[in-house]
Amino acid sequence: MRARAVRIESTGGPEVLQFADVDLPEPGPGEVLIRSTAIGLNFIDTYHRSGLYPVELPAPLGTEAAGVVESIGEGVTGLAPGDRVATFGPGRGAYATARIVPAAALVRLPDDIPDETAAASMLKGCTTEFLVERCGRVEAGWPVLVHAAAGGVGLLLVQWLKAVGATVIGTTGTEEKAALARAAGADHVLLAGESGLAARVRDLTGGEGVRVTFDGVGKATFETSLDATAKRGLVISFGNASGAVGAVDFAILARKGSLFATRPTLFDYYVTRAERQAGAARLFEMLRNGTIEVTVGQRYALEDVRRAHEDLEARRTVGSTLLIP
Repeated sequence: MRARAVRIESTGGPEVLQFADVDLPEPGPGEVLIRSTAIGLNFIDTYHRSGLYPVELPAPLGTEAAGVVESIGEGVTGLAPGDRVATFGPGRGAYATARIVPAAALVRLPDDIPDETAAASMLKGCTTEFLVERCGRVEAGWPVLVHAAAGGVGLLLVQWLKAVGATVIGTTGTEEKAALARAAGADHVLLAGESGLAARVRDLTGGEGVRVTFDGVGKATFETSLDATAKRGLVISFGNASGAVGAVDFAILARKGSLFATRPTLFDYYVTRAERQAGAARLFEMLRNGTIEVTVGQRYALEDVRRAHEDLEARRTVGSTLLIP
């Protein structure tokens, strides 16, 4: 099967994204050949492209996609040609019209979960699941802070946190995005650029601060996250949209109120096939009953992947972004 795929020969800006036509062999043992129907664009893709997260070059890009099984390799069970499937990594190569994927990395899609919904939500939704339920362990009544609350993960975090009964304070870059966060259920939304942001958060929590801060922005918000979190609270730094936090004086956690801090990654919480299947099932349940809704803010043709990366990094996107092969 012939496929068109995106590769990088060197790290850098969106200009390093290149296309190649490749002939795919038949899948080997434990492998599946899938034809892509929708591809998810995520900030981690820009980290791989820029070199923030080093990858061996030349490198394929993209971790999240939905598609249709074309053929299966020896030993693959539970999947057959024609099945609708989705993956969120950890293997890269989703920026392609077709590719070969380990069967263990695939989740079979229920009939009531559309391909675009899966491609827009698998990585972000499973990230949200582990952040709220297994990392933050948020309980009803807790005040929490969500930075970039109108982003792809941010909007899902707001909805999921409201579903478990938390009081959600969000930050966004613009009033337009603030409206999106409020529509998702945020109780309070503050603009990220305003002065005294941490003090505003403390005012909203009776001076105490929040129990958990979800920070996917990184360098630009880390200090605010520390200052806005209550004594013995938890700061979850899970992304680098503004750049890496960098070296941290560990004693600052004591000075800020005996805080806890973690820098989790998705695949330390989705190690086994059982964890992957359980997490995906939980996500599908939340989607199915309407507890969370996925906002696809923009769609780009796969051929326009450079412009999609430019818009994502310039924060011109809202919600989830899809590449359509």
